[in-house]
Amino acid sequence: MTNTSTPKDFILLGFSKWPQLEKVLFWIVAIFYIMTVFGNMTIIMLSCIDPHLYTPMYFFLSNLSFLELCFTTTSVPQMLSNLWGQEKTITYTGCVIQLFMFLGVGVTEGVLLVVMAFDRYVAVCQPLHYTIIMNRPLCWKLALMAWISGLMESLIQSPITLQLSFCAHHRVDDILCEVPALIRLACGDTTLNEWPMTISAILFTILPVALILTSYSYIAQAIWKIKSEEGRQKAIVTCSSHLLVVFMFYGTVAMAYTDPKSKFASEYGRFFTFFYTVVTPLLNPLIYTLRNKEVKEALQRLLKKNLDPKTKLT
Repeated sequence: MTNTSTPKDFILLGFSKWPQLEKVLFWIVAIFYIMTVFGNMTIIMLSCIDPHLYTPMYFFLSNLSFLELCFTTTSVPQMLSNLWGQEKTITYTGCVIQLFMFLGVGVTEGVLLVVMAFDRYVAVCQPLHYTIIMNRPLCWKLALMAWISGLMESLIQSPITLQLSFCAHHRVDDILCEVPALIRLACGDTTLNEWPMTISAILFTILPVALILTSYSYIAQAIWKIKSEEGRQKAIVTCSSHLLVVFMFYGTVAMAYTDPKSKFASEYGRFFTFFYTVVTPLLNPLIYTLRNKEVKEALQRLLKKNLDPKTKLT
């Protein structure tokens, strides 16, 4: 049965098949959310106040942290409410906001990861010209390009998805409102909706991954030529951190978005959504901070400045 009128709300089934798991996930999600907010806010704060981090790399990293904050704040409060209580509903307005934000932030993050790969390519392969090429105006333009890409994708894809004829039960077999879950909810023909999503997947998943892998193939060649062992180690640590984030993000998104109506996506889509909604935003700051000497030193300087009474008096 279909319902052509605008629904008042949707029912997010989530993990309701496993009621005992919901209580455990509630506390896991709550703890992860607090750590995510703290970790990403720390990166943004350090990038803003520490002069040693006034570089393109940390400018883009602070943008990534802000995106992760938007990503989690849009979904996690609703997720916690659904995990704890019997009521699993989300208003139509809330669903629209989730859908719009997820598309926009997700595409922006994907483009930003390509920009960060380009930044690493210039830093490793063109070190003498790095400050000239990656000047502040170009950094702002690249960041703006990422945000505009996300906004345009959201403005195009969201209305197409919301025009679907949804089944009358309005039960979304996922933990939040996103394109694959809403396509699975549709009772009519979704071919016209799947094509734009397939094209978007190619433009914002396959193409970015190809560009990132190409840039890192040149980076690998440049690292191999570095004579200094310390310089080589620093380049490897920085680039491997970025690659780890790339594979986590694109890997889980590709599993959920490539073929939304497949049996695999229907059964396991909520787990991939959970990973890139809750786990990835937490791992990003941990990966970049725990393996990054400059961030550790910046945090130590900040703590020393706040704890040292002489510094406070001056």
